[in-house]
Amino acid sequence: MEERENNIKKFQKELLSGIAALVLLSVLDKSEKPLYGYQITKILGEGGKGLSLLKLGALYPVLRSLEKSALLSSSVEPSFSGPPRRYYSITQEGKETVREWQKIWGQTQDFVNDIVGGVD
Repeated sequence: MEERENNIKKFQKELLSGIAALVLLSVLDKSEKPLYGYQITKILGEGGKGLSLLKLGALYPVLRSLEKSALLSSSVEPSFSGPPRRYYSITQEGKETVREWQKIWGQTQDFVNDIVGGVD
C-alpha cells in the first residue's frame, strides 16, 4: 500500500512540474498587466481546482525558474499594505514559448486521451 502511494505521489509530481510552468506562462500571457504571486493564486483558484493542483509553495520556485530561463521578467514594487511585491510579466521569448507549449499540450492531451480514454 505504501509503495503504491509513493508511486502515485511520484507520478503527480512529475506530471505537474511541466504543467505548472505551462499554466503560469498562460496566466501571465493572458494578463494585460504584471501580476504578483498572490494575484496569480487567486486567478488559479477561480476555477475551483487550480490551487489543489498547484500548491502555493510550488508557485514561487516555478516563477523563479521561468524568470531564470528568460521566459518571465520581474520587478519589485513597494506595497502600501505590507512588504514589497515582486510582479511578473511574460517576455517576448515567453510568449513564443507558451504558444509552442500549448500546441504540444494539445497534441499530448489528444494522444493520452486516445490511449487512456478507453480504460476504466
